[in-house]
Amino acid sequence: MSNEEDEIEKSSAPLIEHLIELRKRLMWSLGGFAVAFLVCFFFAKHLFLLLVIPFQWATKWAGLDPNKVDLIYTAPQEFFFTQIKIAAFGGMVIAFPLIAAQIYKFVAPGLYRNERAAFRPFLIASPILFLLGGAMVYFFFTPMVMWFFLSMQQVGPGNEIQISLLPRVSEYLGLIMTLIFSFGLVFQLPVVTSLMTRVGMITAEGLASKRKYAIVIAFVAAAILTPPDPISQIGLAAPTLVLYEVSIWLARRIERQRLALEAKKAAEDGEAPSTGEGAAAE
Repeated sequence: MSNEEDEIEKSSAPLIEHLIELRKRLMWSLGGFAVAFLVCFFFAKHLFLLLVIPFQWATKWAGLDPNKVDLIYTAPQEFFFTQIKIAAFGGMVIAFPLIAAQIYKFVAPGLYRNERAAFRPFLIASPILFLLGGAMVYFFFTPMVMWFFLSMQQVGPGNEIQISLLPRVSEYLGLIMTLIFSFGLVFQLPVVTSLMTRVGMITAEGLASKRKYAIVIAFVAAAILTPPDPISQIGLAAPTLVLYEVSIWLARRIERQRLALEAKKAAEDGEAPSTGEGAAAE
């Protein structure tokens, strides 16, 4: 039995101990989310005003006064539930590093040392990529989408009928949360494909040969995950295709590293015997 197998054997535990460990990790995760939820709920109005800033940028792009952005709610409890949604979304984002760490601590004893070393970079890359996707939504796509909707208004002294955009607070929050979730999910593509390449489920050649299907799937997914306007759909599909090409490049790099490691291991195995079959093999 190898040293790594000995390490796995030593870390094995009865089912009851696994359940106790699982309960401990769940309590830490739920506790972290609860604390983050309460903090975000206390600052929910400030967080909502922060999310309205892209709408103000879009209003300025449309040639309107950014200081006169009006949002409404049509039910007494609507803004209260909107604040709960903000707190839940913000709490999950803040608590995600803790939750991910608890998941890793639960599964790590069942992994070999090299598997743990390979898993850690993806544990760090995943939240970073999600934040990059959210930042792209906040600073670029939400203002662009809102500018598109604002351009349909019919306002001004020369118009007999005034048609103004007055979004509900819940609908605006739903829009920006959907965009953040969609882009954050899409930005996980390099992480998922890299992990699948490491375990041998996919190859770079396979990804490259399915490129035409990926294009179709990207636009279908964009039509499902985003509002029914061409700007947001194209805006999500285009980064998806770029990330797909990045995934192919990462898969090729992983395969080259694997081949180099296998060649090094084979060379070491071939050099182990100094005479006889080892010399003949060389």
